[in-house]
Amino acid sequence: MRRVVYSMEPVGRTGGRAYLRMLHEATADDVEWRTVTDHKRTYRIRRWRKLRHLVRLAPAVRALDGASGTFVWDDLSLLLFTPEMRARTVFILHHYEPLQHDSAPVEAMLWERLFRILPQCAAVVCVAPYWADFLRSRGVRDVRVIYNAFDMAEVERARGFDRTECRAEFGLPPDIIGVYAGKAVHWKGIEDVAKALADAPGLRVITSGSNTIGFDGAHYDVERERYLRLLRACDVGVFLPRMREGWSRCAAEALLLGLPCLIHPMAGLGDLAALTGQPAPDLGHLPAQVRERATARQTEAKAAYEALARFDLNYFSNAWGDLLAKVA
Repeated sequence: MRRVVYSMEPVGRTGGRAYLRMLHEATADDVEWRTVTDHKRTYRIRRWRKLRHLVRLAPAVRALDGASGTFVWDDLSLLLFTPEMRARTVFILHHYEPLQHDSAPVEAMLWERLFRILPQCAAVVCVAPYWADFLRSRGVRDVRVIYNAFDMAEVERARGFDRTECRAEFGLPPDIIGVYAGKAVHWKGIEDVAKALADAPGLRVITSGSNTIGFDGAHYDVERERYLRLLRACDVGVFLPRMREGWSRCAAEALLLGLPCLIHPMAGLGDLAALTGQPAPDLGHLPAQVRERATARQTEAKAAYEALARFDLNYFSNAWGDLLAKVA
């Protein structure tokens, strides 16, 4: 008989939603997932979005008060839980970044309250050691790291794509170095990378995602298959966020597909850069760095791949299966 676990619905294209979606899929044989609608990504106006989300979610949370089972939660609405519900909750912290607060100044106070009640949870999961240390410094003791995981069958298939065909598909001639800079969304540093490389001949900055910043360069908002083909077409990854992330799934997938990278060692990205041996970008010398990284030895790319390949679906399902069984 499968155990019952409640979560927010894993809808959306953020790294946190991808993580939750993978969790649902990896544990589907053992867990009956029941979800609560996540409204906050449906609001067209971001201002006060989190507060509207909490107000709208309150009745659904109250309805769960008497439900049996476990909760896996990654949302501020943990504040609406009773202490008894929190005692059956595994909370996931992907990252904490005040730059993203759309309900300031109230949101900052809500987060501080959240940090104070996290010790009431059965466990707290982070996706990088940086964030585990962040929470321990705030008095949360039962913290464990379960990294982003990857479908290695999908990765191997993508690594087998014909690179010449992929480059032709995205209009990259042989004499152009394709520089993948990640998602064209706020605080990812796309503008800084584009500006630093703007006058450098033979380099083309390439982005993906919903393009909330209006990037006017080579941008592709494409489905998963074409996104992997886009990564295969590129030569180098440059990740220069201004925000503190968990692990950038874009950066990790670029490395898995063989791209040597330059990674700003901020927050969880620092953990990823150290694990895979990737140097930091220097805006003053970025064109030269990109050209140098484009000629990185295959042994280096292999080492980065092997460092990440161990975080496969078996690792992920085992880590989460053990944790959910312990909490239940």
